[in-house]
Amino acid sequence: MSNLEDVLKRIGEFGRYQVFLFMLLCLPSISNGCYMMAIVLLAYTPKHRCKIPGYDNDTWAVQSSYHSSLINRTIPAPDDPFYDYDRCHVYTETGTGNSSSVMTAKCSKWVYEQDTFDETVVTRENLVCSDEMKPAHAQMVYYCGVLVGDLFFGMLSDSIGRRKTILLCSICLLISSVSTAFAPEFYSFTVLEFLVGASNHGLFILVCVMGIELTGPSKRMWAGVLIHLFFPVGLLYLTGAGFILRNWKTIQLVVAVPCVVHVCLYWVIPESPRWLISQGKYKDAETILRKVATKNRKPYPEKIDLSKIEKVKPGRVWQLFTSKSLAWRTCIIFLNWFSVSQIFFGTTIHMSNLGGNFYLKFLLLAVVELPAIALTIGLLSKFGRRNVQAFFMILSGASNLLTIFTVLLGGKDFEPFTIALCCIGKLGSKGAFVAIYIFSSELFPTVVRTGGMGASSCVARIGGMSAPYIAKLGTLVGSHYGQALPLVIFGCISVTAGLFTLFLPETVNKRLPDTIDEGARFGTCKEDPNVLVKTVSYSDESEECKNTPLEQKTFL
Repeated sequence: MSNLEDVLKRIGEFGRYQVFLFMLLCLPSISNGCYMMAIVLLAYTPKHRCKIPGYDNDTWAVQSSYHSSLINRTIPAPDDPFYDYDRCHVYTETGTGNSSSVMTAKCSKWVYEQDTFDETVVTRENLVCSDEMKPAHAQMVYYCGVLVGDLFFGMLSDSIGRRKTILLCSICLLISSVSTAFAPEFYSFTVLEFLVGASNHGLFILVCVMGIELTGPSKRMWAGVLIHLFFPVGLLYLTGAGFILRNWKTIQLVVAVPCVVHVCLYWVIPESPRWLISQGKYKDAETILRKVATKNRKPYPEKIDLSKIEKVKPGRVWQLFTSKSLAWRTCIIFLNWFSVSQIFFGTTIHMSNLGGNFYLKFLLLAVVELPAIALTIGLLSKFGRRNVQAFFMILSGASNLLTIFTVLLGGKDFEPFTIALCCIGKLGSKGAFVAIYIFSSELFPTVVRTGGMGASSCVARIGGMSAPYIAKLGTLVGSHYGQALPLVIFGCISVTAGLFTLFLPETVNKRLPDTIDEGARFGTCKEDPNVLVKTVSYSDESEECKNTPLEQKTFL
C-alpha cells in the first residue's frame, strides 16, 4: 500500500466508528455558530435619546402626558426624520430671567428602548454618539482574534498534535468566554472577545481537520460539508437564549457553559493517524487504525508497513504565485473568500439596522442556512464547483443590490420584502461558503493545499473584520440611504467575485493536481468531451499536449 488513503479504503472510509467520532467533532461547530454571531446580540444598539436632566425616573417609553411634554421641551427634534429624537443633544437653559436663552448641548447620560434587550454592552457602557464606533471596533477585534487563532493553533497542532491542541483550545475558550460575562468595562470585554475569537475558531478549524483526516478519500467531501450543518444549530440556540434571557451577561454564560463538553473530547477522540505518521510515530498510528478497523468490523491489512507510506514533500504558499495561471486563480479564490465572509457576517450584523422584529429576523437568517447547505450538496456534483460557486455569489450579491428598491422606494411598507431579500442573500452566501471550501481545496495543488486553505482563511477573516465597519455606515449615514448603503457595498463585491469565478477551471470528476507544475497546467488543455475526465491522468497526456503551448493542448 502506497499511502494512508489505501489503508482507509480497507478498514472503512466512513464506518460506524468514524461516524461516531465525526458527530462528537461536530459539537464545537454548534458553539462556533453561537460565538461568531454572539456579539450582534451582546453589542446590540437599541433606540436611544439623551436622559432628561434632573428627571431620575426617565425612560425611553413615554410614561404620561407630562412626561411626553417634558421630552418635547428637553430633547431636540432629530435632523434625520428616520429617528424619533435627536440622540446626542439636550436643550439647556443659560442665564436667568429675561436674559436666559435655550441652547443645545451634548449629553452624558441616555435612556434606551428595552423592547429587544434589557441590557447590552452598549447600554451598560453608553457606547453611543461619540463612542458609537466602539462596538464595531470590538467586532473587528473579535474577527482579528479569529485570524490569529487560525494561524497560531493551526501551527501548534502541527507541532504537538491535533488532540492536545483541541484540549488547549477548549480550555481557553471556556475560561475566556465565562470571563467575558464578568468583564468590568469595555476594554477588558474587547480583549476577552479577542481570546474567545481565537480559541473558538481555532477549535473549529481543528475539528474540521480531524474530521477530514479520519475519513477516507471518497467520503471526505461529505465530512467537509456536513459539519457546516451544525453552525445554524448554534445560531438557533443563540436566538432562543437571547429571546428568553434578554441580558448580555446571562446570554454569554448560557453560550459558554456547554464548552465544558469540548474539554471532555480529549478523553474520547483519538489522535489523527495522519499526523502521527508524519511525526514518525508509526506504532501509535497503527494502534488507532487497528481500533478503527475493529470498531468498523473490518479486517486490518497485516502486511502494511506504515513507515513505508509514501510522503509528499510539502510546498510553500508563495509557490502559488510562481506562474501566471496559478497566481490568477489564487487571487480569484482569495477574492471569493474575502467577499463571502464579508457578506455572510455583514448581512447579519447590518440586519439590526433594518426594520421589523429583531428576533424574527435573526431566526430567519439562521433557518435559511439549512436549506442553503442541502441545496449546495445537491448542486455541487450535478452542476460543478465553478458554476455553483458563481451562482451563489451572484445570487447573494444581486439580492443585496435589489434592496435599493425596497428600502429607498418602498420604505417601511416594504420592510418584509427587504428582509426576504436579505434572507435570499444569506442563503447565497452560506451556499458559497460551503462551495468555496470544497472548490478551493480541489484547485490548490496537494503540496500547498493546507497552506493555501490557511491563507484563504486569513483573507476571509479580513473580509469579516471589514464587515462591522461597512454595516456601521448605515448608522453614520442615517435615513433610508443608511439602510441600503451597506447592502449595496456587500452586493457589488459579491457579484464581482462571482463573475470572476467563471474564469476558474472546473474540478468535479477530474484528477486533482499534486505538484505546483500540475497546478499550473490544470485546466489549460482542451478536453475531449468523449473521454471521461476522471480517467485521465497527467501521465496519460499525449506528446502533442506536452510539447505544444498550453492554450493549444488537448487530451486524447
